[in-house]
Amino acid sequence: QVQLVESGGGLVQAGGSLRLSCAASGRTFGRYAMGWFRQAPGKERDIIAAISGNAYMTYYADSVKGRFTVSRDNAKNTVYLQMNSLKPEDTAVYYCAAARTTILTSNRNDYVDWGQGTQVTVSS
Repeated sequence: QVQLVESGGGLVQAGGSLRLSCAASGRTFGRYAMGWFRQAPGKERDIIAAISGNAYMTYYADSVKGRFTVSRDNAKNTVYLQMNSLKPEDTAVYYCAAARTTILTSNRNDYVDWGQGTQVTVSS
């Protein structure tokens, strides 16, 4: 099992930037892919970005492609989500999650350990 703690959320104006961090402990960090999900009120929790265990492969949902960047530092057991050009529709609770596999996956069912979430609010 992996313990995950997100940080870096907050309130930002449209067009601004935030960087989320997710610190992991437990399983050997480089042995599993990591994903970032978000959930807006009344909506499902959707994957927006993912990165393979070795950081060679990444995935982005169309809604964030070109604006968000996922990265990881396996030496620091941390995954990041750099969010630029933020829009009001990016407002949500953001979660990081650890997959059961090291291979890049965008399938929510492959993610088995979750953080508690961090709120991101983008004002217009």
